[in-house]
Amino acid sequence: MIKIIKKSVYIGVLLSFFSAIISCEEDFTDIGSNVISNTKFNTSAYSVEIKAENSLVEYVLSDNITREPSEYLLGVHASSEYEKIEASVVSQIAIRNGLQVVDDENIYGLDTVVVTTIDTVFVKLPYTATLDENTSSGPNYTLNSIIGDQSKAFTFNAYETSTYLSRLNPADPSKLNSYSSNDVFDKKGTELNDPINYQFKPNKNDTVIVVKRRLSSNVLYSKDTIKYVTSTASGVPLPFAVIPLNEDKFKEIFLDKYELSEFESQDAFNDYFRGVILEAKGDEGSLISFNFSNTVPSLNPSIEVYYTNTVLTKGQVIDTIQKNDSFLFSGVRSAIYKMEEKVYPVNNQIKLQGAAGSEVSIDLFGEDADSNGIADKIEELRNNNWLINDASLTFYINQSVDTTAIPSRLYMYRIVTDSSSPTGFSQIKDTYSETTFGGNLERDDNGRAEKYTFRITDYISDVISGEDDILPILKLKVHNSSDDPLSSTVFENYNWNPKAVTLLNHEVINGDKRAVLKISYSEKKN
Repeated sequence: MIKIIKKSVYIGVLLSFFSAIISCEEDFTDIGSNVISNTKFNTSAYSVEIKAENSLVEYVLSDNITREPSEYLLGVHASSEYEKIEASVVSQIAIRNGLQVVDDENIYGLDTVVVTTIDTVFVKLPYTATLDENTSSGPNYTLNSIIGDQSKAFTFNAYETSTYLSRLNPADPSKLNSYSSNDVFDKKGTELNDPINYQFKPNKNDTVIVVKRRLSSNVLYSKDTIKYVTSTASGVPLPFAVIPLNEDKFKEIFLDKYELSEFESQDAFNDYFRGVILEAKGDEGSLISFNFSNTVPSLNPSIEVYYTNTVLTKGQVIDTIQKNDSFLFSGVRSAIYKMEEKVYPVNNQIKLQGAAGSEVSIDLFGEDADSNGIADKIEELRNNNWLINDASLTFYINQSVDTTAIPSRLYMYRIVTDSSSPTGFSQIKDTYSETTFGGNLERDDNGRAEKYTFRITDYISDVISGEDDILPILKLKVHNSSDDPLSSTVFENYNWNPKAVTLLNHEVINGDKRAVLKISYSEKKN
């Protein structure tokens, strides 16, 4: 009985071919999931020489307007092998309606004075962390999503931006706006943090902050221990970074404006205070991924303002009111990647780096010498009338280069030269037609990172059959969670995965580990 072969395309006259199959169906046997063999057909393999080169990336889409990244990078990662990255974030700030320094129910008589004192104001950045154990001395965590040297600090500063962040395109408000990783956002005034040039090092033990409450006379009268938990049931505090901000500035630009037009609505506030730039700089340190869209609101990055209202009558303290206002980094956001400009040498290896680092450009079939729009190698393969059973492309890792922060997966997409995709890119057919597309990191018998393999059978079959005439130039990148196709074949190049790896290319010097396209095929016997 004939088995339906899911990933095979016969190149030739299909009707006569199917007739031949039916006449000798008793001779067929199943060999794996993609290969057919019988007395009427030969099964063999063929290697296509490809060309794989470094392809620098100038920028990637980095806003949350058409797609919410959720994860944003902050920090510095410097490596002699790859481009140094300084990753920052720009974001609008969300306010709540009806903000008041002194609540209506706390209005006092004419002989009463209320003095407001900011106890502390800071940027709160909860880490992504795994709880290893919770002991009597406190929780023990492992911080996740960090690369680089966590023992070294990078320099952090926060700034107000004068650039208006808009969801709509200013040139054509009928269309959505977009921001890229190399966009420049203007700064307004001086640093918001105090001290300036804050030295930021991640610390898994930072699970609480003690807020010292002070009277108008600066006398300490109480302390609040602040912690953030994943759920009220667990009660286990999560580690978070605290970056002190300038108290006088925030009293002036926030608290003193609460009941004025600047805080009348979110739109009014966005025009008044257009957003904050969280900026990282330096030549060492670590790169941290923060989640800005956590399902638990208190675990989202924010600006926290703690203040005390001291109520005085004839100079005597008659009441103290402790308050806290939280301002989430919400609305329009975008990542900023300042990448070191680095030209890699042309040799037997290629560099792959996420964020706005570098990709790999893959020419599968070489030149078109007769200029007829079809690569000569494709024409040669079409003349063979092969049944394509399987096609795979493997890239081996240069294991002599540091592999401590390599990506667990790579991704492949294609360049589009016609108008079929508004982005100029599209998905490879196998990404949505099969579950065996691949790209996952594979290790050798000693546990060392060894290679990445892609199975692109449907794509190659379509190219060789003539069903797909688009120029077969592919791109290889560090996989990002936004890469996988959902409901569209259009590809959009977001990337907030900063990991990097060095691969061996197509050069003969790489021996058995050079990159080639391997095709398994069947052809009718003479």
